Amino acid sequence: MLLPGSGYTVNSPVFHYISGIIFNNNKDILEVNYSYNTDFYSDFNKEEIIKAVKMDSRLVIDTVLQTNSYTNFYFIGKSLGTIAMSSELRREKFKEAKAIWLTPLLNLDEVLETIVNIGNKRFYIIGDKDQVYKEELYDRLIQNKNLTSQLISGVNHSLDYNDDIINSIDVLKNIIIDIDKFLSEDF
Repeated sequence: MLLPGSGYTVNSPVFHYISGIIFNNNKDILEVNYSYNTDFYSDFNKEEIIKAVKMDSRLVIDTVLQTNSYTNFYFIGKSLGTIAMSSELRREKFKEAKAIWLTPLLNLDEVLETIVNIGNKRFYIIGDKDQVYKEELYDRLIQNKNLTSQLISGVNHSLDYNDDIINSIDVLKNIIIDIDKFLSEDF
């Protein structure tokens, strides 16, 4: 299940290549698309957006699961999508799901506590120039045995370098290689 960020859609580079990996392994992909940056949501406050992300994602997931039977689940979320992940991974049906957290919103307690406390196998990627990165929170996360983490020096919330396209492409390549390895353990 792909849960993108607000401006980082499922058509963005990381999700595009992750979808390719999943597709090449003959797995189904659920792309949850939302548009919380439209005029409809312009008057929503932070709490209302958080509630909408959780409710909308759950509705899409539950609708798909009503007509399809799956035993293995993989959640891949970026930024805003990690709000939905934190909610979904607490559900009994997803207690064994694997999780990839891309630039998770560590400034939200629910997201941080889910990453720290769930027993799921998980992979975490963030740059030290991401506005939500805090060294003390990262240090807390990496103490967990079920968490593989990658802290990328100089990389921002978009998982690239400001004003350095070529090295940003290398970062993208390395992220995709690492995600492929993480997913390959089960494919």
